Amino acid sequence: MGSASPLLPAIATFIALAALLWLWIQAVRRVYRLNRPRAERIAVTAKDGWSLTAFRRAPATRRFEEPVLLCHGLAANHRNMDLEPPLSLAMYLAEQGFDCYSVDWRGTGRSRGAPKGRRSSDYSVDDHILLDGPAFLNEVLRRTGAQRAFWVGHSLGGLVGYGVAQGPEAAHLAGLVTLGSPAFFRYQPYMHRLLRVARTLAWPWALHQRVFSLLTAPFLGHVTLPLTEVVFNPEHIPPTAQRKIYAQVVSSVGRKVLLQFSDWLDHDAFRSFDRSVDYRAGMARIRIPVLVAGGSSDRLAPPDVVTAAYEVLGSPDKTLMIFGRDNGDRLDYGHGDLIFGLGAPTEVFPRIRDWLAARATRVG
Repeated sequence: MGSASPLLPAIATFIALAALLWLWIQAVRRVYRLNRPRAERIAVTAKDGWSLTAFRRAPATRRFEEPVLLCHGLAANHRNMDLEPPLSLAMYLAEQGFDCYSVDWRGTGRSRGAPKGRRSSDYSVDDHILLDGPAFLNEVLRRTGAQRAFWVGHSLGGLVGYGVAQGPEAAHLAGLVTLGSPAFFRYQPYMHRLLRVARTLAWPWALHQRVFSLLTAPFLGHVTLPLTEVVFNPEHIPPTAQRKIYAQVVSSVGRKVLLQFSDWLDHDAFRSFDRSVDYRAGMARIRIPVLVAGGSSDRLAPPDVVTAAYEVLGSPDKTLMIFGRDNGDRLDYGHGDLIFGLGAPTEVFPRIRDWLAARATRVG
């Protein structure tokens, strides 16, 4: 009994700190909650039994037959594509008459229902390509009665789209839009070091950067975090939006995904976890229409990398757009700016809408 007594103050301190952390996180979530109507939540089950979730934004008047699947990037969730007006691509396209579905990849957001015997962090990018993408696509087509759907992906969401578009589900795609999706990985040494640190912090199962983002969200705009310019152009995203993004969009990442990205960076490869499937080589087989978009100052998907992805595509109908001052835009675009930049609703979103509308089937 006497030997345990000295531990009691330490245990009490730990419990108090944990309680304060929990209260802080709940307060941040509440203060920076999103100002938007609630989306319809849709349950989807992948072939391996994983419970997935998508969020629907239905148009007041449906003008186009093909629904739109909106796919978020790495370390994000469905709010990446559906934050709040005017920074919601899902709501913008819904207002234009498209039936929109924003997804949560397995292990993120509401898609954490791993089947029995598996952890919610036990997944790779291959699971998104082979299981999640087809499950979301088939469910959306079943619900809408459409024969095909459009795929719009930011960063990782676009890479998954490249993988799905070269597989058996390609026949169900009316077109693919990728925003800041680097199919080539030619980065400076600091990016390799950063990924090694992330991989270490993710041991044994996942990198829980969501906790860090909730802790730091209130300070954004008052201080600039290290490597901010890698993720977005701070001049292009107002502090109020930055705080909501950190509080509502950032999600944890499974260690297996980080290991796969490490392989891609170390070998400038875009391939499966077991290295048996070369997704980049498969891009030459893609025949559906593709819009490849990037930002002029994007450090995660630089213009030359985005252009290289455009060049290897085999599609006879492919379009390249680089957003930035050199092309007449208001500001230079970083990685997250393509969705969250001040100019995105007036410069990026309309170009995506026009591209989709030109290839969509009008209702009536």
